[in-house]
Amino acid sequence: MVLNPEGRSSVVVVCEHASRFIPPAFGELGLDEAARQSHVAWDPGALEVARGLAQRFDAKLIASNVSRLVYDCNRPPSAADAMPAHSEVTDVPGNANLTAAQRADRTARFYDPFRASLAAAIAATPDPILVTVHSFTPIYHAKPRAVEIGVLHDTDARLSDAMMQIVQAYTGMNVMINEPYGPADGVTHTLKEHAIKAGHLNVMLEIRNDLIETPQQQDAMSACLANWLSGALAALKVPVGVQC
Repeated sequence: MVLNPEGRSSVVVVCEHASRFIPPAFGELGLDEAARQSHVAWDPGALEVARGLAQRFDAKLIASNVSRLVYDCNRPPSAADAMPAHSEVTDVPGNANLTAAQRADRTARFYDPFRASLAAAIAATPDPILVTVHSFTPIYHAKPRAVEIGVLHDTDARLSDAMMQIVQAYTGMNVMINEPYGPADGVTHTLKEHAIKAGHLNVMLEIRNDLIETPQQQDAMSACLANWLSGALAALKVPVGVQC
């Protein structure tokens, strides 16, 4: 799914886990409705925040429109959890014992078009700045998470470090670098594949999903993140055509 394809900003927004849709051919992957609605299938609220960022920056937005359990577009085809047989405490029967041909078919149907769409959007954007948007569950393996927003980076920390300098001017929110995940967890594939190789500025934003449950919360969060991001880019002396 490509939204605002004519966006004029240097910012390109990505939401890899935007949807919980499982195509009928996959028989709901053997999951009950509770699992299909839960965070294991998608990142609740992330797409709405990503839309808000794209609107504020007049940015292109590329989002996957299938569940990450069908194919996780933030993973390379070689990764076992690109089509996970287990997610947190949930078994995914429809992903158990996939053959090489089945994995290749899903890669061709879901990952390759996503990758090509994102690559095309970046190629069409002068001096692109990649911003990926995710959400995470407040309780993981029965343990509460205190972090509210994660600012993630891989080997290129320029934009994340600049954002954290802006964040320090704010109080009342627990914002951390490379939490609750980091590069060692394999979550920075999109950054590495589409930004770091070419030297483009990039950052991955993780938002605790209880903070973005309602439209009002989602709009407030996208406004907050847009301010942090625009401040960081200004500090880096990068013009982006910000609309916020």
